[in-house]
Parts: sequence; structure tokens; C-alpha cells
Amino acid sequence: MNQPAISVHASLRGALYFITLLLLVSISSSCVKVDKAVSRYQELSKSGKLDSKTVVAGLKEALKVGTERTVLSTSAVDGYLGDALIRIAMPSEFQKMGKALRKVGLGRYVDEMEVAMNRAAEQAATEARDVFWQAISSMTLDDAFSILKGDDSAATRYFRSRTEPSLRRRYQPIVGEKMKSVGLYQSYNRAVEAYMKIPFVKKPTLDLNSYVTDGALDGLFNVLAQEEKKIRIDPAARSTELLKRVFAEQ
Repeated sequence: MNQPAISVHASLRGALYFITLLLLVSISSSCVKVDKAVSRYQELSKSGKLDSKTVVAGLKEALKVGTERTVLSTSAVDGYLGDALIRIAMPSEFQKMGKALRKVGLGRYVDEMEVAMNRAAEQAATEARDVFWQAISSMTLDDAFSILKGDDSAATRYFRSRTEPSLRRRYQPIVGEKMKSVGLYQSYNRAVEAYMKIPFVKKPTLDLNSYVTDGALDGLFNVLAQEEKKIRIDPAARSTELLKRVFAEQ
């Protein structure tokens, strides 16, 4: 049986379009992919009505493209290392060691560790794609409208609440393997060995796998939140012809 049409107030329609195009602004390669969906929205907007199936389908499409962009950004070389906002820094437990090593001219060991931690996070980030898409596939009508009517980070909170446990389970073994392949354990051992040659110091202890996994997940969701907020609140971001056509219908 067909679901009844849902009348949407103009402001809610505007929010719908805003979320439907979430994170698409600077992805010109995605325009062709969503052009069909946008055309359908434009046709439906003329009647002032959107059926619930269309609302959910449009939101899911936008979120798929948006999460893909986040994964591509964080998994790229320097996706973490080159971004000051999400770069995984030396853990607080190692701050004393890092300062001491730099004082005696062995700061390269600290730098090696920082690079290796961030490389491990970048290489693990590709795991997020499938987990995000599973969360999108299971999204209900209530979930969709909660995101539509939510604040600037509603979609990001939805993803974090639905995906963080799964992401953590998938990230940890990959992070451990990547830390080996990028030389993090070797860098850590060299740093500790050099540090322990300094008189009267205590050997630092840390679960590197958990620390890098936590940093990788925090960075992933920070990037997603930034992209979501930018599209929600920045009219200047509507830079493509596609966006101009869509917002002209409002």
C-alpha cells in the first residue's frame, strides 16, 4: 500500500534540500551521480509535497556521498598528519619523554612516532566506508526526520552513535597491523631506548593501539562534523550550477 504524501512547510523543505545536498558542494565529480535525484526533488517541490520514501531515499543518497568524501579525506596521505585539527599528537604520557629527547638532540625519534601514528590512522580510515553505509541502510523514517530537523551536527551524532562500536572493533586489529607496517613499534622502541639512557627517568607505558584507534575515530568524526556544518550554514558554499538551480526552486 502506498504511503500517504507528507506536506512539508517551506522551511522544512529548505532544510531537506540542505541535508540532501550535504557535503556535495565541492565534489564536482558527484554532480552527475546525484543529478537524477535532484531532478526528482525539483519536480516534487513544485507540488509542495514530498512522500516519506523520497525523503529517506534523498537523505540516504546525500549521506552516502558525504561519508565517502570524509573517508577519502582522512584515508589520503597526510589526511591526518597534514591536518592540524585531527593530527594525532604524542600522548600525554609521552610528553615528558618527548621534551627530554628534544633537549638532547634526539627529537627525530619523537617525530618518527608522530608520523607513524598518523600513517596508521590514515590507512585504517578506509574501514569506515562500509560501516557508515550499513548505518545509512538501516536508517528509519524517524532517524531521517530527526536529522533533518536537528542542529548543525545531527547527522554526525547519528553516525557516531550507530557506528563507533563497530568501527572500533574493525579499526583496532587494522591499526595494530598498520602500526607494524609503518614502523610505529620500531619508532616507539627507539624513542624509549634513547630516553632510558637519560639518568633518573621512568619508562613510560601506554596502550598504543587504543591510543591511535581513539585518535583515528575522533579525527574521522571531526571531519564529518566540519563538512556537515559547512553545508548547513554557509550560503557561499553553494558554488555549483547544480546547487544554484536547486535553491532557485525554494
